[in-house]
Amino acid sequence: MDQQFWDDLYRTKDRLWSGAPNGMLAVEAADLPPGQALDLGCGEGGDAIWLAGRGWLVTAVDISRVALERAAAAAGDAKVSWTHADLSTFTPPTGAFDLVSAIYPAFPHTAEQTVHGMLAAVAPGGTLLVGGHDLTGWDDHNPHFDPTAFYTPGEVAELLDDTWTVLVNEIRPRVSPAPAETGHVNDVVLKARKKT
Repeated sequence: MDQQFWDDLYRTKDRLWSGAPNGMLAVEAADLPPGQALDLGCGEGGDAIWLAGRGWLVTAVDISRVALERAAAAAGDAKVSWTHADLSTFTPPTGAFDLVSAIYPAFPHTAEQTVHGMLAAVAPGGTLLVGGHDLTGWDDHNPHFDPTAFYTPGEVAELLDDTWTVLVNEIRPRVSPAPAETGHVNDVVLKARKKT
């Protein structure tokens, strides 16, 4: 799942995703006061553009140059800093963001430093939002993809110490429909606030 994989995937369609924000983000971030946001795995920019439209200053990171080019074109003059980086090696600045969002990320267990960097990037009083697919009963058997090789929101929750308040850690129905070919009907949602 390197840059070539993602660039090739994005080239299969003129637009891979809807361009709308993920429903999970729209629900969980709707009442947050705007500040600095970090969108990890931003894809074609739906979440970052939505946040910028609500007054956030957004740093949006993705491994795919194709996705970032599409995101920048769609964003117009939105206040988004589009950043090309491999999330498995990207280290954001510590304590710099009022919201760190990773919706459906692909953080392999070998990228422990990345996950700890994501947690460290949340400023005191800031919010962490990690969302994933509920893979209960998942039966793809794709020999090229092992879902157990990647961090789940629940595993990220286990890394939180007493400097965090967990606000949401649950499986629930998706807010917006999944792409037709995926069959994902439920999300796993982790929302936590860094104590001041």
